[in-house]
Amino acid sequence: MQPLTGEERARFSTSEDLHGLELLSARFIEHRFAPHVHDGHVIAVLEAGAERYRYRGVEHLAGAGSIALLNPDEVHTGSKGVEQGWQYRVFYPPPGTLETLLAELDLPHAVPPMFHDTVHQDPALAARLSVLHRLLEDPQACALQRQTLWREVMLELLQRYARLPSPGGVAQEPRAVALGKELLASQLCEPPSLEQLAAAVNLSPFHFARVFRRATGLPPHAWLKQRRLEQARGLLKSGCTPLNVALQLGYADQSHLSRQFKQAYGVAPGEYRKACSATT
Repeated sequence: MQPLTGEERARFSTSEDLHGLELLSARFIEHRFAPHVHDGHVIAVLEAGAERYRYRGVEHLAGAGSIALLNPDEVHTGSKGVEQGWQYRVFYPPPGTLETLLAELDLPHAVPPMFHDTVHQDPALAARLSVLHRLLEDPQACALQRQTLWREVMLELLQRYARLPSPGGVAQEPRAVALGKELLASQLCEPPSLEQLAAAVNLSPFHFARVFRRATGLPPHAWLKQRRLEQARGLLKSGCTPLNVALQLGYADQSHLSRQFKQAYGVAPGEYRKACSATT
């Protein structure tokens, strides 16, 4: 986890491709939340320092590496738990979000799933939640990646702390996976969302993401990334410039292509193109 630095700050944003999910990333020192409620769940990950809050008539202390979970319509407060304050990231799913997610797994809930405890010391899951939150804040991140990781991390959270039944076995669905691959490969520049892919193969988004990963070893966004890089390598080998490759394959810009290409192959696209031309 991170050391506490800097002054108080707060950033609020929404994730439209997740139906208006609200996000807060903040560093608080003297700020105090008055008693209040939310109409949906609250999922907070403490990255540094500690927050103290009153919930269900009891004082709680959430420190770095912990997760604080609040159920809808529960009065709570919030203030610093140590002198330096706290830094955290918070998810505010709109009402009905978690029920919809569970329905995709054939685990329908007539009422919102309830967290049984509020503070959990779980550094591994806290780290995954922080990564997810940063991804959802990034306007340039792939929507397919955001939608997939959101479902994976929320399922893990609910299974651990809402005591849900485990989903049944995952069917192979080879035709659905094959069609999903075709759709992704044909739309490298503007890939479909997870919901669009799932609708095309007549599966729920969560079910499609799970069978796709089981069949390929990769979630859909990672499989797409590999196909893009393969195409990029072929275009560079044929003499195409890195800028044109980035434009053809839907990268945000040339530097986006360069980062991903070097991570995968160890050299920059321009170096790869030059080396290939020297051998022909």
